[in-house]
Amino acid sequence: PLPAKATAPLLNGYRPEVDISPELQPKDASHFMSLIGVLRWIVELGRIDITCEVSMMSSHLAMPRVGHLHQVYRIFGYLKLHHNAEMVFDPTVPQINEEDFERRDWSTSEMDQVGVEELPPNTPEPRGIGFVMRAFVDADHATDSMTRKSRSGFLVYLNSAPIYWMSKKQSSVETSSFGSEFTAMKLCTEYVRGLRYKLRMMGISIDGCTYVYGDNQSVLANTTVPESTLKKKSQSIAYHFVREGVARDEWRTAYVNTHVNPADLLTKPLPAGEKRHNFVRMILYHIFGT
Repeated sequence: PLPAKATAPLLNGYRPEVDISPELQPKDASHFMSLIGVLRWIVELGRIDITCEVSMMSSHLAMPRVGHLHQVYRIFGYLKLHHNAEMVFDPTVPQINEEDFERRDWSTSEMDQVGVEELPPNTPEPRGIGFVMRAFVDADHATDSMTRKSRSGFLVYLNSAPIYWMSKKQSSVETSSFGSEFTAMKLCTEYVRGLRYKLRMMGISIDGCTYVYGDNQSVLANTTVPESTLKKKSQSIAYHFVREGVARDEWRTAYVNTHVNPADLLTKPLPAGEKRHNFVRMILYHIFGT
């Protein structure tokens, strides 16, 4: 049976990777897989507030345990309690503080020859008005207790409407928060580059850059300051990829306080409380009594 009241998708402190409860029998394992499939569709349809938890539980499809099934039931219990969420695709143009996204001179850096953003030669003529594209990105360092892999999360907006969200365990083990945050930034900007191309090929006007917000000061300094140098070779690919996009003005990066960065909701299972509720309210309407 579903929990009568599940104020958060997962129990506080629960880590599915260290669950040692008995393995599910084949029939129950198949049931677990079907429930995960349902939850994935619910996430796709707009329940961003369970994205991280569903991603975590999806990592255990190969050998699910009794504890995993109980936590999946708990996610449905959370949805049952907070069933009145509503996503509003708000076309309002957000207010961007341009001082936070100062355009710098990259002629003195290693990126002096990258030029401007490359446009596809067969791009159709854009029609209509453009929009402001924003992204919020975050990472939770060494979040997996078994492998110590970090988790990336990002959220993309067109004007004030969220159109894409992702929570994904990183494929490599990073030895520092700096490395995990830079890997998340690269994942986000890769998606942004593809999205800008896709929208242009649909005839949608994209004039300005994408504004990317992160909460790691070191990463932002390495991506925005032309004179900065990378002292950690392991992050060199992400470093050069993100800096190249900034030099081309495909995107610009700026700091946002971690307490107002909604991508934090996509990197770790936050317990019920004001922090979780505030992040959910930033994205979904008519939830938690609002």
